[in-house]
Formats: sequence, structure tokens, C-alpha cells
Amino acid sequence: MAGIVLVRDIMTKEVKVVRPDTSIKEVVATLTKFDIGSIIVVQGDRPVGIITERDILTRMIEPSLAPETMMARQVMTSPLITISDTASIEEAARLMAKKKAKRLPVMSNGKLVGMLTFTDIVFKVPTMLAVLEELVRPYHRKN
Repeated sequence: MAGIVLVRDIMTKEVKVVRPDTSIKEVVATLTKFDIGSIIVVQGDRPVGIITERDILTRMIEPSLAPETMMARQVMTSPLITISDTASIEEAARLMAKKKAKRLPVMSNGKLVGMLTFTDIVFKVPTMLAVLEELVRPYHRKN
């Protein structure tokens, strides 16, 4: 099976997490401190959602809500779309394109072990670029 790249081969292993009752002000501070674009929301050890910069912009900033008053559970995207660390990068790219997800939390034996991003795949496995093209195509939103 030489040549098959697995999710665990290119994922980021250091994943930042917050609890559902973490204030969005604290979430933003963590995103800024670690220069990351998303954070996983966990209940106990179980990932239950993800908060991206876009989630914060569309669910909090655009409606002019105060970050001190909003909690992670109110802004997170859930249910979470995850992938196994033993999945191939091609499977991951197809899942991202199908679900329009640029980030996938990576699971192993029911535990969060990493994060795979669109950028990871583009830079580390450029042969998957054609599969991911669907993800970056502009699409029209209904107003």
C-alpha cells in the first residue's frame, strides 16, 4: 500500500480545546494567542463542536453581540464532522468537499488526536488539489 497517505501522517497533533461554557472573549483570546483559525469544543473528553473565525463573525460580530455574554455552546458548529486518523487523505479530501468543511477533527478510538485542514492537504499532498477544488469554488447564497 505504498503511496497512500493517511490522515495521521499530515494532521496537526496539537489541538486547542475549550469547554461549552467558555466565553467567546476567551475563545478569541486563545485563537489569537496560538495564531489558529479554529478551536474544538469538548464536553468531558468528547468533542461536541467546533468554533471557527467565520462562526464568530457570522454568529456574533455581524449581529453585534457582546463576546463577554456569549458562550462557546452558542457559537459552535455542531454536530461535528470528524475523520479517523487511519483514513486516507483522499477520503478526507472527498469528505471535506462533500460537507463543505475546511477543517476536520481527527479521532482515534473515540479520542480527539488531531486536526486536519484544507491547507494541510494542499501544501503536503498537492495531488489532492483537484478533489478539493469543489471546496473553494464560489457558491451563491440565498438572501
